[in-house]
Amino acid sequence: MKLHGYFRSSASYRVRIALNLKGLGAEHLPHHLRKGEQRDPSYLAINPQGLVPTLQDGGTVITQSLAIIEWLEETHPAPPLLPKDPLRRALVRALAQVLACDTHPVQNLKVLARLRELGLPEEQVTGWAAWANREGLSACEALIANEPGPFCFGEAPTIADLCLVPQLANARRFGVDVAAFPRLLKAEAVARNLKAFADAAPERQADAE
Repeated sequence: MKLHGYFRSSASYRVRIALNLKGLGAEHLPHHLRKGEQRDPSYLAINPQGLVPTLQDGGTVITQSLAIIEWLEETHPAPPLLPKDPLRRALVRALAQVLACDTHPVQNLKVLARLRELGLPEEQVTGWAAWANREGLSACEALIANEPGPFCFGEAPTIADLCLVPQLANARRFGVDVAAFPRLLKAEAVARNLKAFADAAPERQADAE
């Protein structure tokens, strides 16, 4: 397997955690987003969106982090990243999508670059990113407020945790006071103690600046 990504990409971070939890090796192929390497024609031939991550397995090419993680879950089911109960599975997916679909996209590099192109001062661009993180994380804090944990949903990590840990890292980078989210921090702390999460962290990647 080959994983096209970028060390600071939270979407790539999610997939790295999933691969580690599943015990799957992958060749990591970095594309420096700030240098525009994701728009190289050779990469666009693989992923026409010019986004990371992309997973290649033989002749199979899969884009979008949640689609990749779900495929890994279906083809390598142990250890499971989704509960057996259908309702619990839906709740896990819902939290993951709050972060991966509604929070991350509106504060990612592509959107922030467009805000700068439109003439917004850097303070407002950063403020936008912080606002997006606070909004998403506040919703997640409420969604799992009554979940005992220690992870987002129970005693083992799920896809929700794979999305949460990278998003909290983003929030800190944009100056968000994450102390406002104690339940999320509880899940993050136990997750980051696992080797699979620690080894996937941006600072552990070979292409880290």
